[in-house]
Amino acid sequence: MDSKTNVAVLVSGGGTNLQALLDAETGGRLPHADIALVISNVRDAYALERAKKAGVPTAVVIKKELGSQEAFEQRILDLITVHDIDLIVLAGFMTILSEDFVSRFPERIINVHPALLPSFCGKGFYGLKVHEAALQRGVKVTGATVHFVNEIPDGGKIISQKAVEVRDGDTPETLQKRVMEEAEWVLLPEAVEMVAEKLYNEYYHIGDEA
Repeated sequence: MDSKTNVAVLVSGGGTNLQALLDAETGGRLPHADIALVISNVRDAYALERAKKAGVPTAVVIKKELGSQEAFEQRILDLITVHDIDLIVLAGFMTILSEDFVSRFPERIINVHPALLPSFCGKGFYGLKVHEAALQRGVKVTGATVHFVNEIPDGGKIISQKAVEVRDGDTPETLQKRVMEEAEWVLLPEAVEMVAEKLYNEYYHIGDEA
């Protein structure tokens, strides 16, 4: 580990959560974290442009082109090794990673989910589908959760949560926007810094008794 915890952000789309992290880093709110790599599994994801504007190295890894989940994950592992990555952040990454992959990084992969876990989660619950389900159920409060990633989709230990009010007349789109602005973009940088500081302290044995 260098003087900071090196972070790789895995993306698939527009990269609004990535932008929240980049803005937090620029604003000095990630003193223990360095956004060192952005990996996309979609070639034209706008998140790649956000990374390039911030001077962050990028890579594109396409499962279909590599032929298998194993080859796809091996390419990601190779990139993580080359860039000396300590922490992986899934920020709108629309591919489920295998148990073999996540088991290599216990409490070193985190994800942000647009609901209050354990509600509206698991396979098939992503993007607008989460907010559609929340509105169909009639919940009065939703929110976002940052959690560690394990072999169960959305099943890892919760790091932090933030509630967001559901308003009369909300659509999936308006609710999604409010959850991002009021919860996801707040929680994710805080959680990344929290985990990055913990990894940094563990590496340098800070706080250990003599």
